[in-house]
Amino acid sequence: MIKQWRRDVPLSERLGDNSPLVTVPGAPPTAAPMGPNISWIPEAPLLSQDRPIFLMTPAAQAVSGFFVWTALILTCHQIYMHLRFYSSPREQRHIVRILFIVPIYAFDSWLSLLFFTNDQYYVYFDTVRDCYEAFVIYNFLSLCYEYLGGESAIMAEIRGKPIESSCMYGTCCLRGKAYSIGFLRFCKQATLQFCVVKPLMAVITVILQAYGKYKDGDFNAASGYLYVTIIYNVSVSLSLYALFLFYFATRELLSPYSPMLKFLMVKSVIFLSFWQGMLLAILEKCGAIPQINSMEVSVGEGTVAAGYQNFIICIEMFFAALALRHAFTYKVYMEKSLDLQGRCAPMKSISSSLKETMNPGDMVQDAIHNFSPAYQQYTQQSTLEQGAPPPVVRAHSAVGTRGDTEKTLLLSSDDEF
Repeated sequence: MIKQWRRDVPLSERLGDNSPLVTVPGAPPTAAPMGPNISWIPEAPLLSQDRPIFLMTPAAQAVSGFFVWTALILTCHQIYMHLRFYSSPREQRHIVRILFIVPIYAFDSWLSLLFFTNDQYYVYFDTVRDCYEAFVIYNFLSLCYEYLGGESAIMAEIRGKPIESSCMYGTCCLRGKAYSIGFLRFCKQATLQFCVVKPLMAVITVILQAYGKYKDGDFNAASGYLYVTIIYNVSVSLSLYALFLFYFATRELLSPYSPMLKFLMVKSVIFLSFWQGMLLAILEKCGAIPQINSMEVSVGEGTVAAGYQNFIICIEMFFAALALRHAFTYKVYMEKSLDLQGRCAPMKSISSSLKETMNPGDMVQDAIHNFSPAYQQYTQQSTLEQGAPPPVVRAHSAVGTRGDTEKTLLLSSDDEF
C-alpha cells in the first residue's frame, strides 16, 4: 500500500523519531532547498583536470605490453617454423607475409601508446602499419590463387558459369553475367588499388599533419581528415568487395584449404580495425570520450581516440596471433620438408628464405601485369615445377601441353567482366 504524504508536513514528522534523517541536537540544521520539486540527490563529482586518464597510467602500458609481447612470441615462433619447413615456397611466401601483420600491428600500436603524451606522434608510427596492411591484402588473394593453381586453373573451373545473383552476397548487380578472365582481373585490380591508395594516403596524412591540417575525428571541410577518410572508405570497401566476390566464386574449390577462418581473420584485422578507429574518432568528437585538458599534458584533437584504438589493438593482436596459428598452421608443410634423415633446413637457408619472402618484387610485377592494356592477350600460368617461370598463353594459340603444367586456358581478346 502506498502512503501519501503532505508537502506542508516536516520530513522528521513523516519518517518518525527513529529515522536517521532526524536532526541531531546541537548539529547545524540543514538548509532545505527552495522552490518546488528540487531534488536532494547530490550531483556527480567532476574529475580533476589534472587526473591522468587510463591510457597515461603504468597499468595501461603494462597490460598492453603483456599482450603485445605474448603475441610477438607466438607469431615469431610460427614464422620461424614456416621458414624452417619451407617446403612450398609459392604458398608459404604469402603466409609468412600475412603473419608479419601481428608483430607490425602490435609493436606499432604499443609504441604509439608509450609516446601517447607526445602529441600526434602516433600519426608517424601508424604510417608503417598502414603501408603493410595493404601488402597483406594482396598476399591473401595471391595465396588463394596459389592454392588453386593460378589464373589458368581457376578459369578452367569457373569460366562461363553464370554468376549467382543474390542481394545478401552483393551479386544482385551482376545478374546475367558469367565468370570470365575479366572477373579475375577485376578482383586483382581492386585489391592492388588498395595497395596503392593506402600507402599514398599514409604519406599525405604525414604531410598534412606536418602543416597542421590533419586531426583525427575532425570532419571540418577545411581539415584533411574528412577527405582522407572518404578515400579510405571507398578504397577499403572496393577491396573488400573484390575479396568477397573471389571467395564467393571459388568457395567450393577452396574448401579443402579451410578458407573461411583465413578470410575472416584478414578481414577483421585490417578492415574492422580501420572502422573501429573511425568509430572511436567519432565518439570523441561527440563527447563520449573525454579529452585531456590539463596544464601539464596537452594533446591534440583525436589523440585520445587514437590512444584507445592503439590500446585495443594491442589486446586484439594477442587473440589474432592465436587464431592465425590455426588458420595458417605450419604442420601441413612439416612432412614435406623433412628429408630421409629427418633433418630440417639450416639457419642459412632460413635467413635466405626470409629475405626472399619479404621481397615485394612479385607484387610490382603483378601490378604491371594486371594493369597492362595487353592483359587480355595472356594469362599467368602456374606450374607444378618449383622455380619454373609461368608460361605465357597467347590468344588464339593452340598450346596443348599438359604433364607437369596445369590446365591451359585460351583467352579471347574481348573476354571482359
